[in-house]
Amino acid sequence: MTTETRYVPEPQITRTLFADTRLAPLWTLLRLYVGYEWLMAGWHKISGGGWVGDNAGAAVTGFLKGALAKTGGEHPDVSGWYGAFIQNVALPNAALFSHMVAFGEVFVGIALILGLFTGVAAFFGGLMNANFLLAGTLSSNPVLFILATWLVLGWRVAGWIGLDRWALPRLGVHTVPQAESRVGAHPFGHHSQQPHLPS
Repeated sequence: MTTETRYVPEPQITRTLFADTRLAPLWTLLRLYVGYEWLMAGWHKISGGGWVGDNAGAAVTGFLKGALAKTGGEHPDVSGWYGAFIQNVALPNAALFSHMVAFGEVFVGIALILGLFTGVAAFFGGLMNANFLLAGTLSSNPVLFILATWLVLGWRVAGWIGLDRWALPRLGVHTVPQAESRVGAHPFGHHSQQPHLPS
């Protein structure tokens, strides 16, 4: 039995929001804001002490122990499974996690500001936001998580005014003129035939 590969055409609204280079300036503002927030957060950790160097792990240990304290009570702020992860994985490797967080924030910030692999950088930024939220920390994490999700969705144009404009074509991601970018076009290139749709 032969199974035909089928593709769901992308609606006009999502192509306009997430793949139209005319909206690149708006995506750029969003990307620069998120990138700046991450870069500053990481830089403060690296330069402030307790996260890297000889005293690496001290700050993150205090943070993790504070998260563990939120696992108790009738309505805990931190889920039991995440508390187990903190207790058995994160705390024993506090120095490693400390370096990963501090330098990860800096790398995500730089990548977003430069517009280089924007979708990947935004994904890892959102992953860090999610972990901070799971550890019971709100602050700016909900807002940054939402913005990171948008950047992941708009990865094709979020870095258009940035290095992605040259980096993505080298990975096979090419733009096409608006006239050729029609609903129902093959999602991996404009040279492929339009998928068969039932009448």
